[in-house]
Amino acid sequence: MQKTSRQFDEILKHCQDLFTKKLQDYGPAFRVLRASSITDQLFIKASRIRTLQMTEDKKVDESEEDEFVAIVNYSIIGLMQLEKGFANDVNEDKQVIIDWYKEFSSAAKTLMENKNHDYGEAWRDMRITSITDLIYQKILRTKQIEDNEGKTLVSEGISANYFDMLNYAVFCLIKFEEQRELETQKLN
Repeated sequence: MQKTSRQFDEILKHCQDLFTKKLQDYGPAFRVLRASSITDQLFIKASRIRTLQMTEDKKVDESEEDEFVAIVNYSIIGLMQLEKGFANDVNEDKQVIIDWYKEFSSAAKTLMENKNHDYGEAWRDMRITSITDLIYQKILRTKQIEDNEGKTLVSEGISANYFDMLNYAVFCLIKFEEQRELETQKLN
């Protein structure tokens, strides 16, 4: 599991780097979005990944990996919006937002480590397409919980689903990285 923790950190470093660059380019404009809007963005990203996985015809130059990075970042944004609430202005300090990003990344890693311990890293034997379907399912569950105004009878809430989507997307990104490493080894 130490390998997974290290890989998780590397993936999150890449995702945070992109988030930070977009924060610089766009400012904290995402702060005006309600959590349901974030869920819909996640839906769009997961739908695109599924389409890419089922067809070879790609007309936009963004890879599955790019979309999984977006799922990581939108999941963290969703967690921010749930906890902090959406804003009508976008005047927050960028460093505060980066600190929030780190806070939720750390919480996701702790959750991942705990679940990996209990599940024995079962995700390593799964296909990326199956993990994609789990993300898609989590999004649909989240949309239903939002439609139920956050009320559940026995289910985890919205934040638990965002954390799961984030961690599943990281697992896919780790699998892509490992596939690249295997291909490089075969060439050498």
